[in-house]
Amino acid sequence: MQDGNVEILQNKAKQQDGAAAMEMQPLKSAEGGDGEDKKKPNPHKKEKSVLQGKLTKLAVQIGKAGLLMSAVTVIILVLYFAIDTFVVQRRQWLPECTPIYIQYFVKFFIIGVTVLVVAVPEGLPLAVTISLAYSVKKMMKDNNLVRHLDACETMGNATAICSDKTGTLTTNRMTVVQAYIGDVLYKEIPDPDALPAKTLDCLVNAISINSAYTSKVLPAEQSGGLPRQVGNKTECGLLGFLLDLKQDYQTVRNLIPEEKLYKVYTFNSVRKSMSTVVKLGDGSFRLYSKGASEIILKKCSKILNGAGDPRLFKPRDRDEMVKKVIEPMASEGLRTICISYRDFSQSPEPDWENENEIVADLTCIAVVGIEDPVRPEVPEAIQKCQRAGITVRMVTGDNINTARAIAIKCGIIHPGEDFLCIDGKEFNRRIRNEKGEVEQERIDKLWPKLRVLARSSPTDKHTLVKGIIDSTQLEQRQVVAVTGDGTNDGPALKKADVGFAMGIAGTDVAKEASDIILTDDNFSSIVKAVMWGRNVYDSISKFLQFQLTVNVVAVIVAFTGACITQDSPLKAVQMLWVNLIMDTFASLALATEPPTESLLLRKPYGRNKPLISQTMMKNILGHGVYQLTLIFTLLFVGEEIFTIDSGRNAPLHSPPSEHYTIIFNTFVMMQLFNEINARKIHGERNVFDGIFRNPIFCIIVIGTFGIQIVIVQFGGKPFSCAPLELDQWMWCIFLGIGELVWGQVISSIPTSRLKFLKGAGRLTQKEEIPDEELNEDVEEIDHAERELRRGQILWFRGLNRIQTQIRVVKAFRSSLYEGLEKPDSRTSIHNFMTHPEFKIEDAQPHIPLIDDTDLEEDPALKQTSSQPPSPNKNNNAIDSGINLTTETSKSATSSSPGSPIHSLETSL
Repeated sequence: MQDGNVEILQNKAKQQDGAAAMEMQPLKSAEGGDGEDKKKPNPHKKEKSVLQGKLTKLAVQIGKAGLLMSAVTVIILVLYFAIDTFVVQRRQWLPECTPIYIQYFVKFFIIGVTVLVVAVPEGLPLAVTISLAYSVKKMMKDNNLVRHLDACETMGNATAICSDKTGTLTTNRMTVVQAYIGDVLYKEIPDPDALPAKTLDCLVNAISINSAYTSKVLPAEQSGGLPRQVGNKTECGLLGFLLDLKQDYQTVRNLIPEEKLYKVYTFNSVRKSMSTVVKLGDGSFRLYSKGASEIILKKCSKILNGAGDPRLFKPRDRDEMVKKVIEPMASEGLRTICISYRDFSQSPEPDWENENEIVADLTCIAVVGIEDPVRPEVPEAIQKCQRAGITVRMVTGDNINTARAIAIKCGIIHPGEDFLCIDGKEFNRRIRNEKGEVEQERIDKLWPKLRVLARSSPTDKHTLVKGIIDSTQLEQRQVVAVTGDGTNDGPALKKADVGFAMGIAGTDVAKEASDIILTDDNFSSIVKAVMWGRNVYDSISKFLQFQLTVNVVAVIVAFTGACITQDSPLKAVQMLWVNLIMDTFASLALATEPPTESLLLRKPYGRNKPLISQTMMKNILGHGVYQLTLIFTLLFVGEEIFTIDSGRNAPLHSPPSEHYTIIFNTFVMMQLFNEINARKIHGERNVFDGIFRNPIFCIIVIGTFGIQIVIVQFGGKPFSCAPLELDQWMWCIFLGIGELVWGQVISSIPTSRLKFLKGAGRLTQKEEIPDEELNEDVEEIDHAERELRRGQILWFRGLNRIQTQIRVVKAFRSSLYEGLEKPDSRTSIHNFMTHPEFKIEDAQPHIPLIDDTDLEEDPALKQTSSQPPSPNKNNNAIDSGINLTTETSKSATSSSPGSPIHSLETSL
């Protein structure tokens, strides 16, 4: 035994080394290996979202333009001063004049820096962060717990949602409403006296024993309330059925406690059934089995008749039963469960490891129809999604007739429409070629019309999501959201653009793989996430429209004024105040706008949508023309209009002038009122609509106005301001209010007529957009990070060998305890069915993959996968060779804090 254990452990060590070697391959190819390897995308999600990538590109472009403008401004000012002083006036550079000349050059440099500071949009990252953080906080109230910030923005572009049925579209409160017992179909719960005593007794035992003992129906917490269902909802529905039949399942469980169960074939998504073997008093065995009706009925050769005695159940009888019982139940949206049993003699004892032979030749006891009512708010939520251009697809493990009935109740499909409702078997037949490989061309023919995928496995769900995302059939790449609650939903949640995990019924693995957690497990919360996602995009666009208008005007004014008058009409400190207004305050004001239902009335933008739309570009240029016209008018004829001294060509240390103060004040007033215009970016006329629903906006606008009064009236020389009279203030405010009137004029101009704006908003051509911005699944990795990962792999290869040696020592040491019995586990052996925290992989060895997201979990997973077989016959999952990978929270799976391996993981 010891030699065998050592050999097994050595083989596993070789496998682990092979896995590490596999991990090294991409690193080599990334540094100049084969071209095919280079094209393979990294499976990890990148941290930078599409919107952040676009904003970064825009900020870099604006920054380069601002740097160029500031450099040109400084060069022109220096040349103008030098030519005018030393060529035209023919002055000589005298040593005593050097300090004065240096002051002039410093002044020119400050003007250049001011132009640069105003041009660079420092507020863009702030606006994005504020908008996302504000949305995340508010989404908590809408039962959306956001784990990744960029998921908010991505959800606004969603074009497809692949949703679970149970618990998401339905209430996840199972109730048996119909039953077929003793050749009679009962449309309501039958009277227990009307049922044969033998059949009733067999039914009670089959349901009570062949269920997780953690599944219970408890009394209601409040008087008049519904009984509480604890554990697996389907099993709770069956246990509730026994209570409705005036039977007590707990009595049966007390007679046959969980420790006495002889063998358990746990439920998984492949067999879609669960079986339990008990040893009877005479030494014989009885197998109880339950599961999907069409699967269990195929294994039944007998059925209990009206007297409670078994009779032959031929294929012809099964077909008739499907037509008369199963299909009518499923057409009403009921999940059909078949309950059966089989007796075995004491000798010879059956080969319990051969499950296919054991779970066969069954006797059908009953078929029940379980109803899971649709949540009352779901149909309206799905209608909103469809109106918003989002296609909702149901992916469920239920019978296709049940799934179709629920889909009709929810409004996912409507009678008479051209849609597809298929099961997993048909789905795979259509998308796979003769070799069994999935072909993208076949998926492209299927997914646009697909609305319901029934009897689907987790692999089918992942294949569908990947097929939709990778499809190039439509011009815009589809943005897919997926809901899931089980451990097996992890791959699909990870692959999706946005993964929604269930907060109540979801496992830790599903939550870890998701981007957003629905704390109420309700589909209507997804609609709110879509609304918030679109609101994030709109908030950034509002801020961008406002800031670019200020940027364009401030840079042109500073540049032109400096070139013409050798001085900027907007001083350095004043520009910094304007920069503060348009960066910090505007991002707070515009990024905190609450969403409205109108956001769901338009189609998704798509990932390739330009940041600046034609309407926004029209607004930016229109308001820029208005502001520049007024400022240059005030600059050159303002002293005559207000009968004040001119501020142009003032000496170096002259006091602040009323002329330039009026220009500065008018400029700020125009920005304040243009901030109100910026609230609407789609050409809406009523810019005041919903303004009082955002108190932050109102406070910032009023607060900015108050601070502006203080700066102008009391700022003095530090702010280069001279106090203004009341009538001058009124003129400044009047010219600012003109922004609102001018905004209405701009809205009246049809955007379609301004042909020169067609490509203006697209700052980069489509082919210039790098792949990493269009593909969210590609992670940005630099060379240093590649080297780090190579180091991590080498470290973990060493750790694997150390762990292998430790396990070898334990294998030898275990021989000391061969004669001792292990203590019985107190946890339910059905737990991984009730709380699906285990991943069941049939005939597939667990090869740990080493990457930066699984560093802490990996050693624990390896220890789990390498445990020796248990002698406990109850644990079928271990006895039958099925690998169980325990998926729990990070703290549970990681090494103990005090261990040296843990410290190595922490340092890595």
